[in-house]
Amino acid sequence: MFQRSDSDFFRLPRVCSATGVSRSTIYLRITQGLFPTPIPLGGGRIVGWPAGEVAAINVARIAGKPDEEVRELVAQLEAARMAPVSREGK
Repeated sequence: MFQRSDSDFFRLPRVCSATGVSRSTIYLRITQGLFPTPIPLGGGRIVGWPAGEVAAINVARIAGKPDEEVRELVAQLEAARMAPVSREGK
């Protein structure tokens, strides 16, 4: 059985399916700070979202978190992208 890892990326159609909202709503939420920005995946305009980030936003929304808490979560998720990656264990 296939198991998704946190390093998997979702392209926009999968993000829309996973969240239940449209493309325009995803980008509106990005401008409002309520959804993480996409990550360039190479090849020009190709972008995606880490599956773990999409899942974290869904969990917050399902839990009924207010917008301010979702904004804080988005800031934390995006800050974690910039954290140095440990090479221990390789």
